[in-house]
Amino acid sequence: MGVVEAAVNKNMRKVKNSRSSDTVMEIAMYVFAVIFLVILMYPLFFIIIASFSDPSAVANGQVWLFPKGFTLDGYRELLRHENIWIGYRNTILYTVVGTAIGLIVNISAAYALSRKDLVGRKFLSLFFIFTMFFNGGLIPTFLTVRDFHLYDTFLVMVLPFSVIVYDIIVARTFFQSSIPGDLWEAAQIDGCGNLRYFVQVVLPLSKAIIAVLGLWIAVGYWNSYFNALIYLKNPDLYPLQLILRNILITNQMQSSMGTGEAAQIALRLANLMRYSVIIVATVPILCMYPFVQKYFNQGVMIGAVKE
Repeated sequence: MGVVEAAVNKNMRKVKNSRSSDTVMEIAMYVFAVIFLVILMYPLFFIIIASFSDPSAVANGQVWLFPKGFTLDGYRELLRHENIWIGYRNTILYTVVGTAIGLIVNISAAYALSRKDLVGRKFLSLFFIFTMFFNGGLIPTFLTVRDFHLYDTFLVMVLPFSVIVYDIIVARTFFQSSIPGDLWEAAQIDGCGNLRYFVQVVLPLSKAIIAVLGLWIAVGYWNSYFNALIYLKNPDLYPLQLILRNILITNQMQSSMGTGEAAQIALRLANLMRYSVIIVATVPILCMYPFVQKYFNQGVMIGAVKE
């Protein structure tokens, strides 16, 4: 009995030591996660407090955790421009319509390429992948857009660049690894066609990847300004990012061309608006993330697994 009790006590000590080491490891991971979160979030936090601070205090390194010389002049000057609201309207429309078109195009293409019974599946996959590394360049693309009469129109921002090969590959991998082939066979027995199966069976099971791709596409449209810079000339069609860019450039030029007290005021406003512009342009798209966060990790991890 003494030997048995000794063995039991020894095992219990091992279990306690194991639990203690697990607790220490868990605490260490939490501490590391908090430190990592602070490192990632502080730049955004600094931009927020800097947008409410005196530019001279920011330049002198006096702003760390709280605003210094609290002011709203940057936001007042920025929102004084009426075309800001035009930019918001256009960007919201581009984001909503472009995301809808992008999801329809990319999810449909990905599902088709995931089907093993698709004729020419390998060739089509290589055809899509080829475009990730080689393209016609800016001038041929511009000429194509012009010849299709899309130049300086609403559609040029949402139609020509809606196909994203990377998203198609991620979604295709998701369909291959997450949608059992037996479902299609069962649906066929019940008389279900391809389109009905895709809409009523595949899409409801693909909420995670749809949410992830939707977020990626929406962020891309929200932050896009280069396409507008190249393919738009009507200011009424400019997205928010291009309007903010033009406002910043104008204020920087005014501050550099002026003299005396007027130049100092213009320079102060230009420095303030640098941070205000980031907040105005970033906060709305950040508000989208909480609604898709629960799908984000699942969709990325499953869709990222290679064949």
